Amino acid sequence: MPSLTVVKLKPKAQAPPKVSTRVEVVEPPEGLVGELKSGAGDPPDEADLAMAEAAYQKGVDALKTGSIEGGVSQLRRFVEDWPKHPRADNALYFIGVGLMSQQDFAGAAQQFERVAAQYPAGDAMVDSMLKLGECRLRLNQPQLAKSTWEKIVFTFPGTAAASQAQTRLAALPQDVSKSLP
Repeated sequence: MPSLTVVKLKPKAQAPPKVSTRVEVVEPPEGLVGELKSGAGDPPDEADLAMAEAAYQKGVDALKTGSIEGGVSQLRRFVEDWPKHPRADNALYFIGVGLMSQQDFAGAAQQFERVAAQYPAGDAMVDSMLKLGECRLRLNQPQLAKSTWEKIVFTFPGTAAASQAQTRLAALPQDVSKSLP
């Protein structure tokens, strides 16, 4: 084993160059401030939140009782009126489930894709991805279904969704697995 030698470095004789940190402060245009204020709005009060929750629950209950069209319509209005509500991602998920029950797999896939795009941290995101894979399989897109389920397995390892995705991957025909790069 070679011996180690201590080497002392000499500091540079020159000081580092000065960098200007001055920044000019500019006021925003008048119209922009007004637009931002009007877009923000007042936070919803408790009555508004209760009304939103009731609208969401009404849509979900309609789906549970078999009124698919009514439930989907109600949940679409809810998402349109309350896009930042904590249950907006769940509403999109249930819209997709309702459309799947009506054999509208293309429409359902769009809803599940919206969940992933608009609410990537939402609690319905992983379930939406599982359903998206099912829709893609039903739309005769097995390669896309496979890649969707593989993404779940690699992104959320050890979760119930990952084991469901693995089960679905194992059930795919072997020719799908071989045709992918």
